[in-house]
Amino acid sequence: MRHTIALILILTAFSAVAQDQSLQDNIMAAMASDLRSEDEVERDKNRKPVETLTFFQMRDDMRVLELLPGGGWYTKILAPVLREKGEFYVALGTDRIRDGLAGEDGFDNINVVEPGVELVRDGEFGTRNVAEFSFGVKDLDLVLTFRNMHNFTAAGRANINAAVFEALRPGGLFGVIDHSRRHMEPSTAENRRRVDVVQIILEAQAAGLVLVASSDLHYRPDDELRYEVGRKTVTGNTDRMTLLFRRP
Repeated sequence: MRHTIALILILTAFSAVAQDQSLQDNIMAAMASDLRSEDEVERDKNRKPVETLTFFQMRDDMRVLELLPGGGWYTKILAPVLREKGEFYVALGTDRIRDGLAGEDGFDNINVVEPGVELVRDGEFGTRNVAEFSFGVKDLDLVLTFRNMHNFTAAGRANINAAVFEALRPGGLFGVIDHSRRHMEPSTAENRRRVDVVQIILEAQAAGLVLVASSDLHYRPDDELRYEVGRKTVTGNTDRMTLLFRRP
């Protein structure tokens, strides 16, 4: 019996390693696409998509939603990786994806979700609010958002977290990356595009999500957390929290 258990553990570990390698190969293939601009390729070293998506436990057969995809930097990687075996959705702030990338060859697997809510810029320093909503998609394996939560009020983030919880299957994961702010520091024009990591964790927990891991992949010791993230001294080199939550 002991030998059987040991063999099962070895085979399980081997399978996990093989899955990681397959995912990494697929990500690197997507990164080599001619559709990516020089500026997008230039950001690869900073954003570390292979390591980041591996940390978020993504597999190519998952049902994945990217929240607030913006110009599609990550979308151009996620869509090809999930094309054959998985399902890929984008939601909120999807205009550029819907009207542009989704019409390109090889990106017809992008499912644009329209929750029917407006992002209202009525918060302090131009942060946005969003009413309660549902993605209208269930049993997702993974939801991802990259450098977006700082754009929302606490109330807006609460509604986003609730929608994420509802959309995830039990055991489903929520990966969050955002620019770090000093803990408990009041909002100013200088830190307005940063957010307190403790606040982000507490807000996710209030929605029922559980923090399962954090990573130093995007830790930057020379970011003093003092300046606006667009300033020349820190742009592209901000300290960013990298958090993984799970729906129980």
